[in-house]
Amino acid sequence: MAPLIALVGGFVVLRLLGLAGVDALDHWQTALRGGLALMFVVTATAHFVQPRRGDLVAMVPPRLPRPALLVTVTGVLELVGAAALLLPPLAPHAALCLALLMLAMFPANVSAARRGLTLAGRPVTPLPLRTVLQVVFVAAAVAAAVPV
Repeated sequence: MAPLIALVGGFVVLRLLGLAGVDALDHWQTALRGGLALMFVVTATAHFVQPRRGDLVAMVPPRLPRPALLVTVTGVLELVGAAALLLPPLAPHAALCLALLMLAMFPANVSAARRGLTLAGRPVTPLPLRTVLQVVFVAAAVAAAVPV
């Protein structure tokens, strides 16, 4: 739930700052991009910090080669994407690329749920809820990419 909290919390705080007079944040899409950036920084840190890194490596479907490398690469892509979301000329492209990245990583969540894995000692999010969250995250990224 930390990614959802980061996304929603970041969006709300940034949107309120925009409404309070911070001109650079006075648009819902800018606040959404900031919330997404925060979410991806939160999720990316798990790719590099134990014990979550080990859990993420275990989540990679067994048929894929070099799971540790895949976790590292996806973590780097999340960090680069988060930074690019904060640069207006790059933000729409970054948002679309991050939406595609989330779709590409979703099979790891399916695999983890089916294999009954844990994340930080707790069972991974059940697949129906994880699917709903994935739809929300991808929809947010697509909304952040649409020109206004």
